[in-house]
Formats: sequence, C-alpha cells, structure tokens
Amino acid sequence: MTATLLYFHDPMCSWCWGYRPQWLQLQAGLPAEVQARYILGGLAPDNDELMPASMQQTIQSHWRRIEALLGTTFNFDFWDKCRPRRSTYPACRAVIAARLQGHEQTMISAVQQAYYLQARNPSDSSTLFELADECGLDTDRFQTDLVSDQVQATLAAEIHFTRSAQVSGFPSLALQQQDRLTLLPIDYEDHKLTLDYVHRQLTQTQRHFHRRFPGN
Repeated sequence: MTATLLYFHDPMCSWCWGYRPQWLQLQAGLPAEVQARYILGGLAPDNDELMPASMQQTIQSHWRRIEALLGTTFNFDFWDKCRPRRSTYPACRAVIAARLQGHEQTMISAVQQAYYLQARNPSDSSTLFELADECGLDTDRFQTDLVSDQVQATLAAEIHFTRSAQVSGFPSLALQQQDRLTLLPIDYEDHKLTLDYVHRQLTQTQRHFHRRFPGN
C-alpha cells in the first residue's frame, strides 16, 4: 500500500532552512512505497512595505536562535543590503512555477540559499527571475507562470489545505494514507525519529488491512 509524506513549508521559513539537512536525509531514507510531496503553507501575503524595525529584530533573533541550536549558517548582511519586506507569497509562487517545469526542489534550494546565504531578497520579482535563470528554467515561461491565475489558485489551494490539516507551524510533516492524515513529530537534529514513526504507521496500516482482508 502506498502512502505520501507531506512536507508543509514555506521557502522563506527560517526553521525550514534549519531543518533542511534532516529533511534531505529523511527523504533519502523513506521506504519505497512512500512518496514525498511538498505543500506550501504561505507565511506572509504580498506586501510592498518595508518591514518594521521591531519585526526585523524579531526575525534576526530567530536566525540567531536557530544558528545557536542547530549550527545553521545565516548571512546577516541581508538586513543591511536588502529592503526586507514581510512577503513570502512571491517565493511560494516561484516554487509552484518551477514545479510546472519539474524543478520544484531546485527552486526551493535556490530561494533558501539566496535568502540565507547570499543576502538576496526572494520577495523581489527580479531576484526570482535571476534564480529561475540560474536553475536552468525556461525563464519566459517562468515569468508568465509566476503571475498566472493557475499558479495563484494552486497556492491558495495549498494554503487552504494546510489550514484544514490543522498545521500550526513550519516545517510540519504528515503521513497521508488514503483518506487518513497523521501529523508526525519532528526532531531538528535527528530525522530518524520521524522515520521511525513513518515505519510504525505503515506497519499498523498493513496489520489493519490484513485483519480486514485475511486473504491478501
């Protein structure tokens, strides 16, 4: 029986950046019958206004905390070189536009590295266009898709699904088996905790299936 591991995230979520090494290991260790799927939760709607100083300080404190806890690298030059805005939906739409060309994970990585390591602002369309080119995408198609009704509708649907799944923060993980959705624990330093839960859920489902259908 197949299952899907849902990864609820935002490409500009600092805790998602901190969790990235464990998430990659978790994906690599998944059983063959489990497929990973990314779901965009959307942290912050479109906004052209400069982020208030107090919010900038709060987010920088989050970066320092993650850096201290997990050893994650952050480039704090971003706060001096860029015009920070509390707006992650553009980057979310960029991920969907890249998905349409088969490069979803490539764009997620590019957005994270641009934001956290290269002091570039993924809230800006110009940065997203540059990243599409660096990722080897069809840039004309990317720019068209980025502002399309289709991409906006997909983002809205994923945000709605995230909320209906009662996901309270990013990153979050859930195992989907037919109509059942089970939220899973996350350890930011050890992916094996989640992997053990995945195996446990699969085993329980198989036992239930065989009790209902003994001949299978």
